[in-house]
Amino acid sequence: MKKIIQNGQTYRLPGTLNRFQERLYLHLIDWKRKHLTEAAGTFRNQVYDAMLPASLAKQWVLLYPGIREMLAEHRRRFQFRIHKFFNHMASSQVANINLFLPLLQHAQASAILARLKPDLARLATEQLDHGYRIEFWDEPFGVLGDKDKFSGTDADLAIAYYNHSGELCLWLIEHKLSEPEFTICGGYKSKNRKGNPRYDCGKPFDELVANPSACYYHAAKGFNYWKLTAAHREFFPNHAAHPGCPFRGGMNQLWRNQLLALAIEQDERQPYRQVTFSVVRHPENRALDKTLAEYQQLIARHPKFTSFTSADVLAAAAGIDDELQRWISWYRGLYNLPEESR
Repeated sequence: MKKIIQNGQTYRLPGTLNRFQERLYLHLIDWKRKHLTEAAGTFRNQVYDAMLPASLAKQWVLLYPGIREMLAEHRRRFQFRIHKFFNHMASSQVANINLFLPLLQHAQASAILARLKPDLARLATEQLDHGYRIEFWDEPFGVLGDKDKFSGTDADLAIAYYNHSGELCLWLIEHKLSEPEFTICGGYKSKNRKGNPRYDCGKPFDELVANPSACYYHAAKGFNYWKLTAAHREFFPNHAAHPGCPFRGGMNQLWRNQLLALAIEQDERQPYRQVTFSVVRHPENRALDKTLAEYQQLIARHPKFTSFTSADVLAAAAGIDDELQRWISWYRGLYNLPEESR
């Protein structure tokens, strides 16, 4: 932990924040102190000003007021896991919910979302929960083979819709707020892998596709990542530019979510004819740019993957009505998005 004193205020922060994270944390703490409470929260007996105190931790005070009951009802239908830092001002899960649920409940949701995804004709409101699901995975099938009660691949949000040809489609979305990287490979950093010559993350893509037993995820965990990659290897045409496994670092999470999308699209048990995957991030979080660029290069900018920013989402909803303008102003104020940020 480190302390910063600024304008006569003391801020207790994690010790390893980049410039963007520190700037956002300071803003979020100021917002909390102005709108919620000056009391701090604790984690592992350390006091942090960006966390809510225990008295507020379970009251969902970080959610936009107009969506709290909507989320409660959604959770009664789908018992998704609330992240352990849901009571943190920089919770990406909370920021994602605040970004999309106000749009999904709006009468013009289809028209607004179509500005972000041009092939979207209208929401498939009879699917999922009025067309959406938070923390989505292909329950009950679990084609990736990695899902259990505590972990596994899921999308922060799934949106079911009809395209302009009348086909039922699915849009998987991963949201990032202040994270400096996507989730890296758990197998690569596993203590059980290191020192075991059986597992070789230095093998190139083609060898891993042909013989995935060198991957800890495949051999020790029984996950289906490389089986699915072999079935869709044409999706990753530029793998030769990446010595060793391309998915050891931040591209791991993008790979797993993309595989989930590809597998659902090919699963005859699923009703969705097209499944795509997108990343949405805070417009000032540039730490993710490198991994996003590497992934786009790996997949030759395949149209089934896109990225955009939370400012793009707000811009899509701008000028609709006063209700959405109030939400836009609230979201900009909380997450420190300037009026013209793109």
